[in-house]
Amino acid sequence: MARRSAEISTTTVSKPTAHRASDRFLAGLADSPRVTFVSHVQPDPDSLGSMLGLSHLVNTRLRIPTRLTRDGLISRAENQEMVRALELELTPIEGISAMPHEAVVMVDSQPNTGRHSFNGELPLYAVIDHHTTPGDVRGIPFIDVRPTLGATCTLVTRYLIEQDVALSPRVATALYYGIETEVSGYPREATESDDSALQFLFPLVDKTALARIRNAKLPHSHFAVLLQALQHSLLYDRVIISWIDELPQPEHAAQIVDYLVRLDQVDWALCGGICDGNLILSMRTSLQGVQAGDLLRHVVGKYGKAGGHDRRAGGAISIQKRTPTELRHLKEELKRRLLQDLNIPEQTGHPLVPTTTLSH
Repeated sequence: MARRSAEISTTTVSKPTAHRASDRFLAGLADSPRVTFVSHVQPDPDSLGSMLGLSHLVNTRLRIPTRLTRDGLISRAENQEMVRALELELTPIEGISAMPHEAVVMVDSQPNTGRHSFNGELPLYAVIDHHTTPGDVRGIPFIDVRPTLGATCTLVTRYLIEQDVALSPRVATALYYGIETEVSGYPREATESDDSALQFLFPLVDKTALARIRNAKLPHSHFAVLLQALQHSLLYDRVIISWIDELPQPEHAAQIVDYLVRLDQVDWALCGGICDGNLILSMRTSLQGVQAGDLLRHVVGKYGKAGGHDRRAGGAISIQKRTPTELRHLKEELKRRLLQDLNIPEQTGHPLVPTTTLSH
């Protein structure tokens, strides 16, 4: 097997033990006729890589058939290219039905967090995640949630190493890119385990496929939304807020806020836009030792659902029954609550880029 590294190599090729999470995970699946993996809405590389890695583990060790699902659209260009380049077969979540005693595993998400449309009609066998957003995991036989890790793919990589499972370039690339996208921001949210997993996986990665994914072609809508976001971005002390009228895809909010938080004048960035009857929210911060997920959840409050990581968060609020005036008041209320929580005096924001600048 390929070279191992640092902390992630300390639980390899020993005899199975009840103390290892991967052994307990597999033991509970031994009698299942099939295993189905589900994740959160608009699955990202961490969820896609985690599902593929666990599928490979189950296929290899138990010889049990598996299937990967897709909850909603995959809209970000890099994520679409990941699906194409690695030939991921994803079954739409709304089209699945379970055979008797089939096992369902939720990856990179938790039940009843507002981050998925999985209706719970299929009982969950396991939840494997790294998010701090708490879910309702009562009655689930197997739970492995490690918020100290930067990516769920790191945990899945550990499972594969524990079970001494050889990795194909396809699986290694999915896991590597899943970790990379989770910890590539600044400040980095990577732990020693995440870095060890990256070092372990990199020699096995399909470098050409990885380059294709990283440099995916961007649609025209990406640039149109970017222009609108710049024109509608307002600065409030160390916070930048951008409201977009229409998002072609919900992932655009995350792409915009990833870009805006790099402004040297701000510590926090919030982007909101309308997509399919919802106000999609995405938040980022460049500060350490904070909880963006908790902050956005408090800002959204009773209006909708929100959650996330230390420095990244997302949420959604249904606006289908709101008039334009009510929507405007909602945005003002969200702004007010955010500024209040950050101890920033309420004030009139000033434009990031004056429209006269953009017209030249």
